[in-house]
Amino acid sequence: MLELEFMRIAFAVGAVVGILAPAVGFFLVERRQSLVGDGLGHVAFAGVAAGYLLDISPVLTALAFAVLGALAIEWLRSRGGTAGDQALALVFYTGIALGIVLVSAADRLDVGLFQFLFGSILTVTWSDLWVVLALGLGSLAAIAILYRGLVGAVLDEEGSRVAGVRVGLMNTTVAVLAALTVGISMRIVGILLIAALMVLPVMAAQRIAWSLRSTLGLAMVFGLGSVLAGLTLSYYGDLPPGGTIVLLAAGLSVGALFVGTAVRGR
Repeated sequence: MLELEFMRIAFAVGAVVGILAPAVGFFLVERRQSLVGDGLGHVAFAGVAAGYLLDISPVLTALAFAVLGALAIEWLRSRGGTAGDQALALVFYTGIALGIVLVSAADRLDVGLFQFLFGSILTVTWSDLWVVLALGLGSLAAIAILYRGLVGAVLDEEGSRVAGVRVGLMNTTVAVLAALTVGISMRIVGILLIAALMVLPVMAAQRIAWSLRSTLGLAMVFGLGSVLAGLTLSYYGDLPPGGTIVLLAAGLSVGALFVGTAVRGR
């Protein structure tokens, strides 16, 4: 398997995505905004369609649309007087509707579009790898540096604001990190499934973790394991990689639920 260049690239990109997605998803889950990744995925879909229509890189337009969508959700939630679920719904439905219109205008309902929707390791190139490495490592570094502020803003906004934490900046950082994660992950998992990789490993970690830091660490381990094992199974079993990865992550969540219940029972 590793004799093939595209598989080596896929594993390298997958390792970054497998660690980054749960790391960002941790803050979304703790803030009870697990569906933000799904909403941003639909906005990224509109970005891909815009890229096809304008004949420019759909990856760049998807990243731009996802970041704008994340900022819109955060603005509506914090300053627009809109509840979080309502802000997400507005961006969610606007994104999917705009995507449908732009795809129709571009006349690109073809296999290239489906590769973005469901993921395809065959589309990952060396240039994609360097972009993912740069953005992924930069995002992980931001989480490490701002960890205390991010956790404080997620768990107790008012208390953190009183303590001097720039809560608005922390919330905006989480939103942008979520958008970047969606943008760089769509080639491996697909736009429609990336939210699952951001949430399911965190759910599994919450069942058996003993602290916030252990939850974050275990979620990253589970995410990495799901991606690497999913890519391996998809290669040897001739299965779609995105779906295989998410099914493994879901299996981990269910298994962790039983383990956590048994431990609490004892």
